[in-house]
Amino acid sequence: MVLSLFLFANHAFAQTTPEKETKSPAKPSATQNPDSLEARVEHYLRNLYAWGPDFDVKVGTPKPSPIPDLLAVPVTVATGGQSDTATVYVDKNVKFLFRGELADMTVDPLAETLSKLHPGNSPSLGPKDAKITLIEFADFECPSCRQLDLILRDLTASNPDIRLVYKNFPLTSLHPWAMTAAIAAQCTYQQNPDAFWKIHNAIFDAQDLITPSNAWDKLNDLATQLGLNMEAFRTCMADPATTKQVEENVAEGHALNVTATPTTFVNGRRIVGPDQPVIEQYLKFYKILN
Repeated sequence: MVLSLFLFANHAFAQTTPEKETKSPAKPSATQNPDSLEARVEHYLRNLYAWGPDFDVKVGTPKPSPIPDLLAVPVTVATGGQSDTATVYVDKNVKFLFRGELADMTVDPLAETLSKLHPGNSPSLGPKDAKITLIEFADFECPSCRQLDLILRDLTASNPDIRLVYKNFPLTSLHPWAMTAAIAAQCTYQQNPDAFWKIHNAIFDAQDLITPSNAWDKLNDLATQLGLNMEAFRTCMADPATTKQVEENVAEGHALNVTATPTTFVNGRRIVGPDQPVIEQYLKFYKILN
């Protein structure tokens, strides 16, 4: 990510000397007042991270933060067709800046995330009233999702009291047949919910054999092997409404700031990647609580 070095950095404006500022090749926009907070933040960050003219840096309007005398300042950086946004905090004297998160310890830290997670009618394994729910956003063409799938098969088998919910999140810019696979899985679920996990597993097992040129045939073969009504299946595959259902999953992921697959939420706790130790840690934590 463009701002990967930006995360959790703590710096003081006083560290940048006037001489360095004068010699820096990247200056704020000429339309800005050079003494304004926005201009000083932009100039400092450009100097700190060596963001030259090929980086488009936009500093938004400062807003009050929960901490008195500390302003929240949104910063967006774009280069090479990629962009990222973060919030920095600046004191009202415009002397100190830090990058991090402010947490209100009087509220549940997972409440906002949980409010955006909707198991709804998505395919799931395990009891619907389970005390531990894993909601996975995944892409059938994603190798890391395949790794996680193998982990979750074992975990759900050994923990039948947990619930696993699958959400389609095809990364179409990276994976050319991921959307087709997501639609095929959705059509299988609509026709026979019990068959969803069979095609889900079959797609991941055949991941190395599926290509953009043979995806349609391979997915139809898998559906045929499951005994689906193929006329209804093909009609569903061509129906724009099915694509819209997949896109609704994607929109839900975007609302949760999902940017990579697999991303799994264990009772609202985010895990990115096939991180088995962390998944098991969270499961153990909730089993002790319950």
